[in-house]
Amino acid sequence: MSPSHKISLIGGSGFIGTKLAADLWHGGYYVSIVDIQPTQKYPDFFQHADVRSTDELRTACKGSDIIINLAAAHRDDVRPVSLYHDVNVTGAENVCQVAEELNIKTIVFTSSAAVYGLQGGEPDETAPHLPINAYGETKSKAEAVYTAWQEKDAGNRTMVIVRPTVVFGIGNRGNVHTLIDQITRGNFIMIGDGENRKSMAYVENVSAFLMHCLNFGPGTHIFNYVDKPDLSMNELVSIIRRLTGKTSGSALRLPKSLGTIAGTGFDMIARITGKTLPISRVRIEKFCATTIFSAKKISSTAFKAPKNLQSALEATIKAEFPSSGHQPESDRSRAA
Repeated sequence: MSPSHKISLIGGSGFIGTKLAADLWHGGYYVSIVDIQPTQKYPDFFQHADVRSTDELRTACKGSDIIINLAAAHRDDVRPVSLYHDVNVTGAENVCQVAEELNIKTIVFTSSAAVYGLQGGEPDETAPHLPINAYGETKSKAEAVYTAWQEKDAGNRTMVIVRPTVVFGIGNRGNVHTLIDQITRGNFIMIGDGENRKSMAYVENVSAFLMHCLNFGPGTHIFNYVDKPDLSMNELVSIIRRLTGKTSGSALRLPKSLGTIAGTGFDMIARITGKTLPISRVRIEKFCATTIFSAKKISSTAFKAPKNLQSALEATIKAEFPSSGHQPESDRSRAA
């Protein structure tokens, strides 16, 4: 794909979109950031549009050769629940309709490893979809919409579906950031035995892979995105402690059964008060679950991630927790 192409980056004001926009510009692409929220970093390239509105999308995407859709309703506590369908499924239908009207032949869509649910093992791209929540279910339905769009003109249309696992990095306030924050504050409690493993993905690597996907030709291309190796919670916590210098933190552990009871209690409080709380039964269950996914298919594309997990965690901690006592691995080696 020639870098001279114009890209409409839907959902480009968000965490992944902000990084991807910069990478695309550095790669020579012209990028228009299409979102309902203004971009704080690149306001001159912003166009307001909601994926739920074909009229707004049509105006925003006019003149583009490629659509990259990062927009999603994804939090655990989205209300009303119908928003998952409106943004993820109806949004996919609208994107495909606008692409057809504007004769756009390439769409890249960020789905999610949540389509697999908690089926166990190490699901690859051929595994069945067994989502456990509205987010995963609507991402699965959106994939079907995009696949159908490609099949209507299979010889000319390129559809790329990328299923990232949990993404972390500078600027993100998700689960990995919360874990690092708890450890640096000294109030982290391990729930369960900590032997459950987690697949993770660094934002810089995800962005690089999405750019890499622009080289693909006609067809439907589906990939999990995971930065290997998968770490157990014990291993992840140990790495974070070492990188932050918080090696003497609390070793308190809570059995999973008690953690689940506590999460249920927080759910009741949230319902009574109407407030969103950082702890819930669903989040406890996710924390204790093994959620790993295959990344073997990526190797067939000759893609090489810019950073490994250790250096990615180090870069994130250095930027987000500068007062944590972080010391780069290279400095510690010289000091030793």
